[in-house]
Amino acid sequence: MTPWIDICVNLTDRRFADQQEQVIERAITANVSHMVVAGTSLESSEAALALCHQFPDNLYCTAGVHPHDAKDATPATFNALRSLAAESSVVAIGETGLDFNRDFSPRPQQVAVFERQLELAAETDLPLLLHERDAHNRQREILTSYRDHIKGAVAHCFTGDRKALYNYLDLDLYIGITGWVCDERRGNELRELVRDIPDNRLLLETDAPYLLPRDLRPKPKGGRNEPACLVHIAETVASLRGTETDELRHQVFANTQELFQLPL
Repeated sequence: MTPWIDICVNLTDRRFADQQEQVIERAITANVSHMVVAGTSLESSEAALALCHQFPDNLYCTAGVHPHDAKDATPATFNALRSLAAESSVVAIGETGLDFNRDFSPRPQQVAVFERQLELAAETDLPLLLHERDAHNRQREILTSYRDHIKGAVAHCFTGDRKALYNYLDLDLYIGITGWVCDERRGNELRELVRDIPDNRLLLETDAPYLLPRDLRPKPKGGRNEPACLVHIAETVASLRGTETDELRHQVFANTQELFQLPL
């Protein structure tokens, strides 16, 4: 049976400490047999790669610097990321982008670190896992200037409006949908927009341990999201799009392979 693939899970998060094997086993039981572990700093990217070596049949990872951590990036950081990107388990650069909501790093530094990772993606011929919050216009402007040089990208954890969706689609980005779509209070606009995503641009993710689907029953102990919950998200997305879950599974599997070039 064609498996589900969770394109973004934060397995290096401390909430998963010493429990990764059990989490992966539960995911496999749910037919989520492959996961992409997000790197958000040099340290977490190295930890993500170590997990890939530990679970080579199920995990891939990204290597990058999240905008929250841009303030800590140095030239040595990018040299190390370049070395990580040469590893076969590393399938994308990121998580990178701009976050003007929390501004944990100064905005000029966020921009500089983002642009450096776009250059790295072009250099390594890897796609990008993109983060963006309250920075759509600036991020779109930067992506537009690099679009002809990068292989591809996914707007990870998309929760934007109609304009943002179509702007990203115009840049040929894939759109990553999380459990936000299961929240009828905060996710109403996304529930409408998910129908507008072209079949060949849709990807699914949990962003675990974050964004536990609000309507999931029974709720996991501690309220922690897991890759196994991807199936619930997929069922919601299929219902909203008026398609069969099996049809969706085959489509997003093909999309994920197309973007990340997974050897499956």
